[in-house]
Order: sequence, then C-alpha cells, then structure tokens
Amino acid sequence: MLSRVADNLFWMSRYLERAEHTARVLGVGLNQMLDQTGQLAAPRWARLLTALAIPPGEEMGDPAVILRELVFNAENPASIVACIAMARENARQVREQISSEMWEQLNRLYLRVRKADFASIWAGDPAEFLQEVKEGAHLFQGVTDATMSHGEGWHFIEVGRYLERAVATSSLLDVYFHALLEPIPGEPPLEYNDWVSLLKCCTSFETYCKTYTADVQHRCVAEFLLLNAESPRSVRFAADRLQHGLNAIAQATGGRPGGRVERLAGRLRASLDYAQVDEIMNESLHSYLESVQRQCGAIHMAIYQTYISYPVDTVLS
Repeated sequence: MLSRVADNLFWMSRYLERAEHTARVLGVGLNQMLDQTGQLAAPRWARLLTALAIPPGEEMGDPAVILRELVFNAENPASIVACIAMARENARQVREQISSEMWEQLNRLYLRVRKADFASIWAGDPAEFLQEVKEGAHLFQGVTDATMSHGEGWHFIEVGRYLERAVATSSLLDVYFHALLEPIPGEPPLEYNDWVSLLKCCTSFETYCKTYTADVQHRCVAEFLLLNAESPRSVRFAADRLQHGLNAIAQATGGRPGGRVERLAGRLRASLDYAQVDEIMNESLHSYLESVQRQCGAIHMAIYQTYISYPVDTVLS
C-alpha cells in the first residue's frame, strides 16, 4: 500500500474517533447541567475541557460558548465540524480504497454538521444533535467493518481508531484522578455523579455496573477503564487491538511482527496486561497514565517512520 493511502486512512479514522469522543464528552457535560449547582458547574466543565486538551479560560465557562467553539467553529481544529471535515478530506483522497457505502455515510455526516445552525440547535435540543454525531460515527464504523475488505487498509483504520481511543481514555482518567488526588483549594470534592459522568464519557457505565454493581468506587473505575480486557473503551482493550492491527500490517507488507513499531505496541500491551490497579495507585497513577500517553506518542512516530515517512534508502534496500 502506498504510504499516502496509509496516511489518509489512518488520519480519517483518528479524526472521526476524535469527533465522536468530543461529542460524547460534551453530551455528558450538558446532561450534568440538569442536576448541578453553579458551584459544581465550573469545575466540571473545566475537567471536561482539560480532558479534551482545551484551555478552560474565563470565556469557556459558558456552555453556549463551549458548544459553539467545540462543535460549530470550523476554524477551530479541535471542533467536531473541523474533525469531520478533515476525516472527509482524507477519505476523499483515497476514494478508490474505501467502499461506496463508507463514503456516502461519511459525506452524509459531514453535510449534517455543516448545515447545522448553532442558534437553532442551542434553542432546541443540543444533546440530541450530539447524539446524531455519535450515531453517525458509529454507523460509519459499522459500515466500514461490513463493507471494506479486512486487509491492510482496514488495519490502518483500526490502528488509527484505537490509538486515538487509548490517548482519549487515559487523558480522561488523568484529569479526574488529578482532581481527586490533588484537589484545588476551594473546589468541591468529586462525588458519586462525577464518577458516573466519567464512565459515561467512555460509554461504560452499564458495563461497569455489570462488573462491579452500581456502587461506583474510584479504584474500581480506574481498574475498569484502564485494565479491563473486554470493555471496548478501556486502555487495555485499545492496546490489544492496536497491537493486533500493527502485527497484521507487518505481515501484509511482507515482514514479520517484531519491528520497532510492533515492539513498542507489545510493550504497551504487556504493561497493561500484567498491571495491578492497587500497585499503580500506590505508586503514581498520574505517572503511569503519562507513561501510557508517551508510549502512544512513540507508537505514532514509529508508525510514521516505518510506513509513511520512511527514507527512500529503506525502500531501495
């Protein structure tokens, strides 16, 4: 596969996963507004924005401003409309590599968010609009799995999705547990609803309850979102799918799993497979999550060096 094609498929997947994640986090923030006081609103929005790598700022304390900037502002590269537009552009450049159904669904989602008007959405039901974005992204993922050949290109899509997901989930965990372990003076402590919101940010509340019951404890939340091997939003699950995809790409390109990028992915997965939440919490959860994000960054760079931006000498040799 051409490196350009691999790059487009990889980023198409990452941008769409990012848009879906942003829509979900903002939806949780809007739902929190229904049962919170003004004292709780500011720190809750600040946590969600920090998890999305958005500086809170004074002007970002207003939910209407947050929604306008992170959903409808096409000039903001972190907004949902910008991410979906970039996903569509990457898909357009490899139109011959994806199925017609994939292109039609992504184009449909793009047109929906481009035509949406902030004033009418805010006056109506913004949570419903965010739900449409999430469902559109989920439908694209389902169409992709059902209509695209599960070859090298499909594996690049999987790698992009789960690399983005591992970073997103670890960032959320880091922000919430930082607020628990190092609270800011004057801010109210985290309560039951905050931990429920964290689980809902990862669409994991129901699956968590099936594993631990509805008694939401912060250590159990950390274990579930970080180390659970079966939850599709956990960091461990994402690391497993990431390693599987990279090994499949290595085999498809004529090599054998064991190159630098596969070793980095295997190291990340091993660190999660054999970790214990009590040991992590007793040492430093923040340091552990920072290590996960650094490893994800190293894997991203290794993917580029191996499959996308490799030297010409590598091909000739």
